[in-house]
Amino acid sequence: MERKNSSSYDYKLILATTVVLGIISVICVAAMFYFRAEAVHELEAAAQWAYMNTMNVIIAPFIVALILLLGICVPKRLLPVSWLNRFTVALLLAALGAALVFDLHAALLLVLFASLALQLVVLVMALAGSAALNFESKNYWVRLGSSLVHLGLILFVLDLYFHRYQTLHLVLFWVTTGSVVLGMLFCFYAEQVAALIRRYWPAKG
Repeated sequence: MERKNSSSYDYKLILATTVVLGIISVICVAAMFYFRAEAVHELEAAAQWAYMNTMNVIIAPFIVALILLLGICVPKRLLPVSWLNRFTVALLLAALGAALVFDLHAALLLVLFASLALQLVVLVMALAGSAALNFESKNYWVRLGSSLVHLGLILFVLDLYFHRYQTLHLVLFWVTTGSVVLGMLFCFYAEQVAALIRRYWPAKG
Protein backbone atom coordinates (compact mmCIF):
# COMPACT_ATOMS: atom_id res chain seq x y z
CA MET A 1 0.00 0.00 0.00
CA GLU A 2 2.86 2.38 0.87
CA ARG A 3 4.45 1.72 -2.54
CA LYS A 4 1.16 2.40 -4.36
CA ASN A 5 0.55 5.60 -2.41
CA SER A 6 4.10 6.72 -3.13
CA SER A 7 3.69 6.13 -6.87
CA SER A 8 0.41 8.06 -6.93
CA TYR A 9 2.01 10.85 -4.92
CA ASP A 10 4.95 10.98 -7.35
CA TYR A 11 2.65 11.14 -10.36
CA LYS A 12 0.58 13.99 -8.93
CA LEU A 13 3.68 16.00 -7.98
CA ILE A 14 5.26 15.46 -11.40
CA LEU A 15 2.03 16.46 -13.14
CA ALA A 16 1.58 19.57 -10.99
CA THR A 17 5.23 20.62 -11.44
CA THR A 18 5.04 20.10 -15.21
CA VAL A 19 1.87 22.20 -15.47
CA VAL A 20 3.35 25.04 -13.40
CA LEU A 21 6.62 25.02 -15.36
CA GLY A 22 4.63 25.00 -18.61
CA ILE A 23 2.61 28.03 -17.55
CA ILE A 24 5.79 29.88 -16.48
CA SER A 25 7.37 29.09 -19.86
CA VAL A 26 4.31 30.37 -21.76
CA ILE A 27 4.29 33.60 -19.73
CA CYS A 28 8.01 34.16 -20.35
CA VAL A 29 7.74 33.53 -24.10
CA ALA A 30 4.64 35.74 -24.40
CA ALA A 31 6.38 38.47 -22.42
CA MET A 32 9.38 38.39 -24.77
CA PHE A 33 7.18 38.67 -27.87
CA TYR A 34 5.21 41.52 -26.30
CA PHE A 35 8.44 43.25 -25.26
CA ARG A 36 9.71 43.12 -28.84
CA ALA A 37 6.41 43.97 -30.52
CA GLU A 38 5.76 47.00 -28.32
CA ALA A 39 9.44 48.07 -28.26
CA VAL A 40 9.32 48.37 -24.49
CA HIS A 41 13.06 49.04 -24.36
CA GLU A 42 12.46 52.29 -26.27
CA LEU A 43 9.84 53.56 -23.82
CA GLU A 44 10.48 55.89 -20.90
CA ALA A 45 11.92 54.40 -17.72
CA ALA A 46 8.58 54.68 -15.91
CA ALA A 47 6.83 52.69 -18.64
CA GLN A 48 9.54 50.02 -18.56
CA TRP A 49 9.21 49.69 -14.79
CA ALA A 50 5.43 49.46 -15.12
CA TYR A 51 5.86 46.64 -17.65
CA MET A 52 8.27 44.77 -15.37
CA ASN A 53 5.96 45.17 -12.37
CA THR A 54 2.99 43.90 -14.36
CA MET A 55 4.89 40.82 -15.50
CA ASN A 56 6.08 40.19 -11.93
CA VAL A 57 2.49 40.30 -10.69
CA ILE A 58 1.36 37.88 -13.41
CA ILE A 59 4.12 35.31 -12.87
CA ALA A 60 4.42 35.60 -9.06
CA PRO A 61 1.64 33.10 -8.15
CA PHE A 62 3.20 30.43 -10.36
CA ILE A 63 6.68 31.02 -8.95
CA VAL A 64 5.19 30.65 -5.46
CA ALA A 65 3.47 27.42 -6.53
CA LEU A 66 6.74 26.09 -7.99
CA ILE A 67 8.62 26.89 -4.78
CA LEU A 68 6.02 25.07 -2.67
CA LEU A 69 6.06 22.07 -5.02
CA LEU A 70 9.86 21.92 -4.78
CA GLY A 71 9.49 22.08 -1.00
CA ILE A 72 7.48 18.86 -1.24
CA CYS A 73 9.28 17.11 -4.13
CA VAL A 74 12.73 17.21 -2.57
CA PRO A 75 12.05 15.68 0.88
CA LYS A 76 9.94 12.90 -0.64
CA ARG A 77 13.23 11.34 -1.78
CA LEU A 78 14.29 11.04 1.85
CA LEU A 79 11.04 10.40 3.69
CA PRO A 80 8.14 7.92 3.41
CA VAL A 81 4.75 9.42 2.50
CA SER A 82 3.52 9.40 6.12
CA TRP A 83 6.51 11.44 7.33
CA LEU A 84 6.48 13.60 4.20
CA ASN A 85 3.04 14.94 5.10
CA ARG A 86 4.28 15.92 8.56
CA PHE A 87 7.40 17.54 7.13
CA THR A 88 5.31 19.48 4.61
CA VAL A 89 3.04 20.82 7.33
CA ALA A 90 6.06 21.79 9.47
CA LEU A 91 7.72 23.54 6.52
CA LEU A 92 4.56 25.44 5.66
CA LEU A 93 4.13 26.51 9.27
CA ALA A 94 7.74 27.70 9.37
CA ALA A 95 7.17 29.62 6.13
CA LEU A 96 3.99 31.13 7.52
CA GLY A 97 5.87 32.21 10.64
CA ALA A 98 8.59 33.81 8.50
CA ALA A 99 5.93 35.61 6.45
CA LEU A 100 4.28 37.01 9.57
CA VAL A 101 7.55 38.08 11.22
CA PHE A 102 9.25 39.32 8.04
CA ASP A 103 7.44 39.10 4.69
CA LEU A 104 6.43 36.70 1.91
CA HIS A 105 9.82 37.13 0.24
CA ALA A 106 11.58 35.81 3.34
CA ALA A 107 9.10 32.94 3.68
CA LEU A 108 9.68 31.76 0.12
CA LEU A 109 13.45 32.05 0.52
CA LEU A 110 13.17 29.88 3.64
CA VAL A 111 11.39 27.17 1.64
CA LEU A 112 13.93 27.50 -1.18
CA PHE A 113 17.00 27.27 1.04
CA ALA A 114 15.48 24.34 2.96
CA SER A 115 14.82 22.61 -0.38
CA LEU A 116 18.35 23.41 -1.58
CA ALA A 117 19.93 21.96 1.57
CA LEU A 118 17.86 18.78 1.33
CA GLN A 119 18.52 18.45 -2.40
CA LEU A 120 22.26 18.65 -1.82
CA VAL A 121 21.88 15.80 0.69
CA VAL A 122 19.88 13.82 -1.90
CA LEU A 123 22.53 14.50 -4.56
CA VAL A 124 25.35 13.30 -2.31
CA MET A 125 23.38 10.16 -1.41
CA ALA A 126 22.57 9.55 -5.09
CA LEU A 127 26.26 9.92 -5.98
CA ALA A 128 27.08 7.39 -3.27
CA GLY A 129 24.48 4.98 -4.67
CA SER A 130 22.41 4.96 -1.47
CA ALA A 131 19.45 2.56 -1.49
CA ALA A 132 17.69 4.64 1.17
CA LEU A 133 16.42 7.19 -1.36
CA ASN A 134 12.83 6.93 -2.61
CA PHE A 135 13.02 6.78 -6.42
CA GLU A 136 10.76 4.92 -8.83
CA SER A 137 13.82 3.84 -10.82
CA LYS A 138 16.61 1.70 -9.42
CA ASN A 139 19.04 2.81 -12.13
CA TYR A 140 22.00 4.70 -10.66
CA TRP A 141 22.28 7.21 -13.52
CA VAL A 142 18.55 7.93 -13.64
CA ARG A 143 18.59 8.65 -9.90
CA LEU A 144 21.63 10.89 -10.25
CA GLY A 145 20.10 12.64 -13.26
CA SER A 146 16.82 13.27 -11.45
CA SER A 147 18.72 14.70 -8.48
CA LEU A 148 20.64 17.07 -10.77
CA VAL A 149 17.47 18.22 -12.55
CA HIS A 150 15.76 19.01 -9.25
CA LEU A 151 18.85 20.86 -8.08
CA GLY A 152 18.76 22.86 -11.30
CA LEU A 153 15.11 23.79 -10.76
CA ILE A 154 15.83 25.10 -7.26
CA LEU A 155 18.80 27.11 -8.50
CA PHE A 156 16.66 28.42 -11.37
CA VAL A 157 14.15 29.89 -8.95
CA LEU A 158 16.95 31.29 -6.77
CA ASP A 159 18.38 32.90 -9.89
CA LEU A 160 15.06 34.71 -10.38
CA TYR A 161 15.44 36.15 -6.88
CA PHE A 162 19.04 37.26 -7.31
CA HIS A 163 19.06 38.33 -10.97
CA ARG A 164 19.99 41.90 -9.99
CA TYR A 165 23.33 40.70 -8.62
CA GLN A 166 25.16 40.22 -11.90
CA THR A 167 28.03 37.99 -10.72
CA LEU A 168 25.78 35.75 -8.61
CA HIS A 169 23.20 35.69 -11.41
CA LEU A 170 25.77 34.45 -13.93
CA VAL A 171 27.09 31.79 -11.55
CA LEU A 172 23.59 30.52 -10.77
CA PHE A 173 22.62 30.61 -14.44
CA TRP A 174 25.53 28.47 -15.61
CA VAL A 175 25.35 26.05 -12.67
CA THR A 176 21.59 25.71 -13.31
CA THR A 177 22.16 25.12 -17.03
CA GLY A 178 24.90 22.56 -16.42
CA SER A 179 22.93 20.75 -13.74
CA VAL A 180 19.74 20.46 -15.81
CA VAL A 181 21.49 19.50 -19.07
CA LEU A 182 23.68 16.90 -17.35
CA GLY A 183 20.68 15.60 -15.41
CA MET A 184 18.63 15.24 -18.60
CA LEU A 185 21.46 13.35 -20.30
CA PHE A 186 21.73 10.96 -17.36
CA CYS A 187 17.95 10.45 -17.22
CA PHE A 188 17.28 9.91 -20.92
CA TYR A 189 20.55 8.24 -21.90
CA ALA A 190 21.31 6.24 -18.77
CA GLU A 191 22.36 3.10 -20.65
CA GLN A 192 24.67 5.01 -23.00
CA VAL A 193 26.23 6.88 -20.07
CA ALA A 194 26.79 3.63 -18.19
CA ALA A 195 28.38 2.06 -21.29
CA LEU A 196 30.66 5.08 -21.71
CA ILE A 197 31.74 4.92 -18.07
CA ARG A 198 32.44 1.19 -18.32
CA ARG A 199 34.51 1.80 -21.44
CA TYR A 200 36.82 4.41 -19.96
CA TRP A 201 36.62 3.56 -16.25
CA PRO A 202 35.92 -0.19 -16.06
CA ALA A 203 36.25 -0.31 -12.28
CA LYS A 204 33.45 2.27 -11.88
CA GLY A 205 31.08 1.04 -14.58
